[in-house]
Amino acid sequence: MTALPALLIASRALAPVAPFLDSSYRVFRQWEGLPADAAGEISAVVVAGEDSLDTGFLDRLPGLRHVACFTSGYDGLDLAWCRSRGLIVTHAPAVNHEDVADHALALILAARRRVVDGDRIVRAGDWVIEQRLITPSMRGCRVGIVGLGAIGEALARRVSVMGCEVRWWGPRDKPDAAWPRAGSLVDLAKSSDVLVVACRADETNTGLISAEVTEALGSTGLLVNVARGSLVDEDALIAALKAGRLGGAALDVFETEPTPAARWADVPNVVLTPHTAGATMAAVQGMLGLLIRNLQAVAAGEPPLTPVPGCEGTRD
Repeated sequence: MTALPALLIASRALAPVAPFLDSSYRVFRQWEGLPADAAGEISAVVVAGEDSLDTGFLDRLPGLRHVACFTSGYDGLDLAWCRSRGLIVTHAPAVNHEDVADHALALILAARRRVVDGDRIVRAGDWVIEQRLITPSMRGCRVGIVGLGAIGEALARRVSVMGCEVRWWGPRDKPDAAWPRAGSLVDLAKSSDVLVVACRADETNTGLISAEVTEALGSTGLLVNVARGSLVDEDALIAALKAGRLGGAALDVFETEPTPAARWADVPNVVLTPHTAGATMAAVQGMLGLLIRNLQAVAAGEPPLTPVPGCEGTRD
C-alpha cells in the first residue's frame, strides 16, 4: 500500500482545514510539533497569507516543494526565499473579493449611520422618544478607495449605485478605470468623506495610511480598512481618534491579530470586526476547493491552477 503524501499546516488559524485533507494526506500541525522522522517527508506546507513564514523551520524540510496559501493575499510570505528554494507558491485569487466589498459597505453603513450606537441605546433602555440619532446620508458621500483592484472595483460599483461620488488612488494609473484617480493619496484623503483601504499589502507600503493621511481625512472623515492591518499606522490612527482629529474608523484588520481588547477600550468612534470580511461560507468553500486542487496538481507533477506570479517553481 502506497503511503499518503505528508503535508504541514503551518497556520494555527487553518486548523479547521485539516479534516478535509486527512483522507488524502498525512497531516501534521506545526504548533503541535513535527516528529523528527517526518521532516524529510513533508512536501507541502499550508499557510494563511497574512502569517509570516518561519523560513528557518522550513529550511529543515528537504522534501518541501509547495507552499500552498489558503487565502488570496500572500503578504506574509517571503517570496524571495521561496524562489531561491525553487518552491511553487499558490494562492486563492478572485474568490472572496465580492464578499470583502460587501463587508466594507457594511462597515461604512454601521459607522456613518451609527448602527452599533443605536443597538446599544435600545438594549440599554436609553431610547428617548424626543431624541433621535441624526446621521449623514450616503447619497452624495465622497468615497475614496485606496487600491482599485478586485475589491476596490466591487466596492466602487456598490457605492456608486447608492449615489456616492467615487475617486481612487493607487501607485499605478488605470486608464480604463470607470472612476477618476486622485493625484496622490493625501489628495484623495482630503477630498473624501470615507477613505477605504482595499489595496494589496507588501513590504513597500507598510504604514501607508500615515498620520498625514488621517489628518488629511479630518475630523469628520471615516477610515475603513478591509485589506491588512500593516497598511495603517495604528498608533497614529488611535491618537487621531482620541484627539478628535479623525471622525471615525471601521476596521476589520489590525497590526496584531487578535488585537488586544484593551487597546480599543477608550478609543471613540470605532466599529471593529475580527478579520471576517472575506469569511463567508461560499468564499471559504471556494478557497478550500482551490487549495485542494492546487495540492493535487503539484503532487501529480502538473502545473498549479493559481500560482503566485513569479513563483511557479523555478529557482532564481
